[in-house]
Amino acid sequence: MPERVRQAIARPVLSHRGPEFTEILRRSEEMLQPVLGTRNRVFFFSSSGTGMMEAALVNVLAPGERVLISTHGQFGERFVAIAGALGVRVDTLDIPWGLAPTAPQVEERIQNADYRAVVVVHNESSTGVVADLAAIGAALRGRDALLVVDSVSGLGGVEMRQDEWGVDIVASSSQKALMCPPGVGVISMSDKAWETANRGDRLPRFYWDFRKARAAVEKSETPFTTPVSLITGLHEALEMIHEEGLPRVLARHQRLSRALRAGCAALGLTSYPKAEKVSSTVVCLDVPEKLNGKDIVRRLKERYGTVIAGSRNKLDGRVIRIGTMGCVSAGDILTDLAHLEATLSELGWAVMPGAGLAAAAAILQEESYAR
Repeated sequence: MPERVRQAIARPVLSHRGPEFTEILRRSEEMLQPVLGTRNRVFFFSSSGTGMMEAALVNVLAPGERVLISTHGQFGERFVAIAGALGVRVDTLDIPWGLAPTAPQVEERIQNADYRAVVVVHNESSTGVVADLAAIGAALRGRDALLVVDSVSGLGGVEMRQDEWGVDIVASSSQKALMCPPGVGVISMSDKAWETANRGDRLPRFYWDFRKARAAVEKSETPFTTPVSLITGLHEALEMIHEEGLPRVLARHQRLSRALRAGCAALGLTSYPKAEKVSSTVVCLDVPEKLNGKDIVRRLKERYGTVIAGSRNKLDGRVIRIGTMGCVSAGDILTDLAHLEATLSELGWAVMPGAGLAAAAAILQEESYAR
């Protein structure tokens, strides 16, 4: 999170119905639309990303309707748990972790069943895989099924073209590539999704009712109390994204993640995902059999003050994950690699001193000249 965002959050708290804040909210929506790649209205909620996942489903599903959910990682599985708790009929598109769902796989399934929605995680941060939403959206075009997408860890760091790709609902939140603390949920809906959400036979909804949000956004408000300080921080973060230029922001995420992967490969840590498209916001790495990911994460924090992630699912101990999202620089990548090299060596893994730094620096220098 940039210092500018921290300073914005520290400003005096505004009235969430006052003219000063409504202008911040209006401008935040305006700046977020091109990041989403949409002309749809954008809704803000006091919520984490999981809240937006649930909200997306309760607004378009009815009891007994069927939903197809791609389970190519932890957050696809979370969608399954949410849908199950809501009492709808859940079918899964089971994809081996490390791969992404494909349009032909989706098309085959929707030909054999009547689905209200197909749910896909855009940037699966548990595996570092990016789904091809353009192809999946094309497969669903002209059909009744809605394409519902979680882009919590993607939006702002991985390209999103909601309107062009035919994504009906994008659910996201503030704490990843949008460079803010957690607490602000984001939703954008297509006209096709609204035709379903406006029906009165959907699942019970009150706080999550997008119809209330739509009425409020016409007045540049939210239907309920807004986390005004967090929205003020998000406004500042979006200003920074537009000052840098969205194409440059996306290219920076790609450059840094590519450099980090190259550096880690030089240290003997290969990329976990086998999919064609890999994440620009999180680098997910296989841990050699002689090592345990938990030990790497623990030592990095205790000895060097560097905090990375392991995994809290079936990949526990088998992978480590390093974020490259938001306010991250080339210096951060090189520091991570220096600390990782030292940690691996201390844990008994043979590394060539400086190899990771050299591999990353070569890419950073090469791509810097290319610009």
